[in-house]
Amino acid sequence: MQGELASGRMAGTNSKLATSRLHEMVHAGDAAASASVKMEAQDLNFYYGSTHALKGVSMVLRERRISALIGPSGCGKSTFLRTLNRMNELIASTRLTGTVLLDNHSIYDRAQDVVAIRQRVGMVFQRPNPFPMSIFNNVAYGPRVLRMKKEPLPQVVERSLRQAALWDEVKDRLQTSALGLSGGQQQRLCIARVLAVEPEVILMDEPASALDPISTTKIEDLLRELRNRYTIVIVTHNLQQAARISDDTGFFLTGELVEFGPTEWLFVKPRDSRTEDYITGRFG
Repeated sequence: MQGELASGRMAGTNSKLATSRLHEMVHAGDAAASASVKMEAQDLNFYYGSTHALKGVSMVLRERRISALIGPSGCGKSTFLRTLNRMNELIASTRLTGTVLLDNHSIYDRAQDVVAIRQRVGMVFQRPNPFPMSIFNNVAYGPRVLRMKKEPLPQVVERSLRQAALWDEVKDRLQTSALGLSGGQQQRLCIARVLAVEPEVILMDEPASALDPISTTKIEDLLRELRNRYTIVIVTHNLQQAARISDDTGFFLTGELVEFGPTEWLFVKPRDSRTEDYITGRFG
C-alpha cells in the first residue's frame, strides 16, 4: 500500500514537472514570436567553386535575442554567419543565390554600401585579433575611419569598453599595446571595437573556443548583457554554451538548416531525429 502511495506521489510530481516544463517551452515560443524580425535569410544557397556549401537556408533572426548555430565541423555554420554581413565576398570563386534582409531590405542589393552593412552588422572572430596599437586606438579605429562624430572619441572608447566589461581592467593603461592583454581581455577588446561603431547586429564565430573557462564565463555573461541592446548570432561547438546563453538555436548538417527555433524546444523536444541524434552525442 505504501509503495502504491509513493508511486502515486512520484507520478504526480513527474506530471507537475512535465507541465511546468511545457509551460516554459510555450512561453519561450511566445517570446520568440513577439519579438520583431531584424534579419531574415531567404532560400540561401552558397557555393565555394563547385562545392554547394549552403542549401536553401531560410532563417528569421529576431531583435534583441541570441541565436546560436550548432552542428558538426564543416556543416555550414560559419559560412552562413559570414553571409549575414557579406564577408564571404572577400573569398575568391564564391557565389550566392537567395538573399538576406536587414530591416526588410536586401543587404545584397547593388545599391547597398557594403561598408555600411558591415558597420550595422559587426563580426567578432574565433581568435582575438587586436591591432598592433594601443588599447585606445584599437577601439577608436572604426569611428575614426568612418568619421563618426556624434560624441568625442574618449567618450566612445570609454562607453565601448564599459559595454564590453573591460573598462575597469584597462582604464589606467589605455595607451599601452593591446597585444599585452590576456586572451580573454583581447577578445573583449575586439567586442568593444565592434561596439564602438554602433552596430545593430553582432555576429560571433566561436568567440570563446580559444579561451580558458574563466574567460569563457566572462564572455557569456557579457553576451547576456549585450542581448538587451543588440541582436546576436553566435556559432558554437559547445552545446552546453548554446543551451546556457541562447534564446533560439539552429542545427546545421551538411549545408542544410535541419531546424531552427526556441532553444528550449530544440534541446528538449526536437522535431527532427537528426537533431536529437546530434545533441545526444550519437554523432558529431
